[in-house]
Amino acid sequence: MTTSEVSDDELVTRFPGEPITHDNAAHYRGRLRRELLMTRCGDCGRWHAPAKPVCPDCWSWRVSAEPVSGEGEIYLAIFLHRGPAAPGVDYSTPYPVVTVELAEQEGLRFTSTVVGAANEDIRIGAPVRLTWIERNGAPLPVFELKES
Repeated sequence: MTTSEVSDDELVTRFPGEPITHDNAAHYRGRLRRELLMTRCGDCGRWHAPAKPVCPDCWSWRVSAEPVSGEGEIYLAIFLHRGPAAPGVDYSTPYPVVTVELAEQEGLRFTSTVVGAANEDIRIGAPVRLTWIERNGAPLPVFELKES
């Protein structure tokens, strides 16, 4: 079975607790292929997130989920000292949560975490690239620092 054949029910099972909707189901199917997909307008070319059925810039209905490079810079970084229990999250060391501005377009951002780096090296403006980890049996897009 290919990921395009994965039913909506199977997506809900594969990504427990995630808010899967008609608008973002293609994005989760992309994750099964380890592709980070963002919504792009077929008329004006603007990227936008989160997924919506209509382009917020030109009001076109010609939007589709397309892969992004995963390259970008840290736009925002916070370090959680505690939070809800989550598989793979250890709050004994502050857990980094970052919003990355993706290279495709100014203002196109995705929030995740940084792996494989010391917290003191995670800073606003640091270049990052997409990588993947498994969490709860499902692929999770995360970032790693690029050498600058």
